[in-house]
Amino acid sequence: MQNFFRGRRLRRNAAIREMMEEVSLRAADLMMGYIVVETDDKNFRRPIASLPGMYQMSIDQLERQVEEAVDAGLRSLMLFGIPAEKDEQGSGAYAENGIIQCAVRRLKKRWPALQVVTDVCLCEYTSHGHCGLLAEGDRSGRVLNDPTRELIARTALSHAQAGSDMIAPSDMMDGRILAIRETLDSAGFVDLPIMSYAVKYASAYYGPFRDAAESSPHFGDRRSYQMDPALVTDGMREAAADIREGADIIMVKPAGPYLDMITRVSERFDVPVAAYQVSGEYAMIRAAAQNGWIDEEAVILESLLGIRRAGAKIIMTYFTEELLKKRLVR
Repeated sequence: MQNFFRGRRLRRNAAIREMMEEVSLRAADLMMGYIVVETDDKNFRRPIASLPGMYQMSIDQLERQVEEAVDAGLRSLMLFGIPAEKDEQGSGAYAENGIIQCAVRRLKKRWPALQVVTDVCLCEYTSHGHCGLLAEGDRSGRVLNDPTRELIARTALSHAQAGSDMIAPSDMMDGRILAIRETLDSAGFVDLPIMSYAVKYASAYYGPFRDAAESSPHFGDRRSYQMDPALVTDGMREAAADIREGADIIMVKPAGPYLDMITRVSERFDVPVAAYQVSGEYAMIRAAAQNGWIDEEAVILESLLGIRRAGAKIIMTYFTEELLKKRLVR
């Protein structure tokens, strides 16, 4: 009798399938993103049309939202800020009482054990929408790397002083991890980890977030400092450089279209890998579900399992709250 492989033996019922699972999703693996706005209106809560279920919120509204999420099991979150005023230097990013700094203090006072991660960039704070300083009169979008790097380090320090649990620089300036690490260490924050957006592509998937965070470039684009989607080795070089400079976690962004990079980075480097399921990925799933084209919960879970299977230890996704509240992860 011919003895051929019968994979169905281990797929016969739910109990067996669950026993065989090699990858799982836990609440501890997921991070939720929030956009907080500097405003005098404590009740400010504006829906984001391109991100159904997401809002721009005042600090008071943020606290209420986070309270519900913490009650559902939220372990960690990432903050993005929108200042009341913007300027060419992005000074609101590193202001002592800037929107992120104030939000961190509020959340850490209320929930000391909640892991509050802060995105570090200047794009939400500059009047031109780029991630750093520009030469006077230059409308090409080419950012001045070294002067920007100094402001990025200054911003990271202000977040640390406010109580941030982890610094997450997303600007893609060369050498910024070393500048941040040296600045933090000199100020006594030797144990504060850095999660670097090291493998960050110049992606069309960021569109909804740029609307939500009001951070779209007013001219030019970000291809001079974010990576070309066609490149692989460039991402590996970026990851290696950031690890040498002191990054503790390496992030790949976006997640879904770049699963190969998550796998390459996780297999090559002995550091935890994070992945960011970005706004465009979120919006497409939501839109398809609203049209009745997909089983929303099933697709959300499958997309995140795919990211975990590729090698990501941490997943930043706007689905985190929903998954927790529906008890789809624990």
